[in-house]
Amino acid sequence: MSEYLVVTGMSGAGRSTAGATLEDLGWFVIDNMPSSLIGKVAELVAGSGSELERVAFVIGRGGGEIDDVIPSIEALEASRSRVRVLFLDAADDVLVRRFEGTRRRHPLAARGVEESIADERLLLADLRDRADLVFDTGELNVNQLRSRLIEVFGSASGGDSMQTSIMSFGFKYGVPLDVDSLFDCRFLPNPYWEESLRSLSGLDAPVRDYVLEREETRVFLEKLEDMLAMLIPAYVHEGKSYLTVAMGCTGGRHRSVAMAEELARRLEARGIVAAVFHRDIDR
Repeated sequence: MSEYLVVTGMSGAGRSTAGATLEDLGWFVIDNMPSSLIGKVAELVAGSGSELERVAFVIGRGGGEIDDVIPSIEALEASRSRVRVLFLDAADDVLVRRFEGTRRRHPLAARGVEESIADERLLLADLRDRADLVFDTGELNVNQLRSRLIEVFGSASGGDSMQTSIMSFGFKYGVPLDVDSLFDCRFLPNPYWEESLRSLSGLDAPVRDYVLEREETRVFLEKLEDMLAMLIPAYVHEGKSYLTVAMGCTGGRHRSVAMAEELARRLEARGIVAAVFHRDIDR
């Protein structure tokens, strides 16, 4: 069965990076093709002699073409192919800075940059609501965005199974918008205030031991593990494609990193494979 990915989102949020990364991962990527032709491409992919298994359509620039995207997605789904929609987003102020930094014109630049971003956000609202996965790229650099894409789309399709991710982050850098469940680890003692641990991260054994050997950590992880072990099969049963669990601490370098790694290890012991992404570990 062929697999299709529709990549769309706000201009300046990383569609070009997504397209290049997917191509590196072996996807057949079609960039800025009129969305009305998606069905024609699908017919060719399904035809005899075609060896294409994973096809990504990178769609943007707004305009009337956007009106055809959702009907095209629905037509693909009706063909019983696996279809997913990835929406790349970022806060308006981030997008403004990116356009000003590169001096690019916004694709809808009939007015100023801020007004054009507002127009595009309104134009894409229904498509964003339709997305299976939303990436907030506002706090991600190019390499981090590539890592997120590789984490989610790098392996061959797992059929209808749900992909689970665990993200660590720092509250001081903003709460991630593209997660399903978020847990605050700031109730735990902070290794940052230990001089010998400050320069290390939650990936290092001294920090990991400092965090995980606490009784409150053990109780918290046991309850969280039990809850997710109950929720994840229920999400799968309901047809959810992705689940992202976020673990946050102040700076995203010590407690949340150790907790995310340990939660992934515990879930794996229960037969639930979860990818781990540390958003702020290098800040």
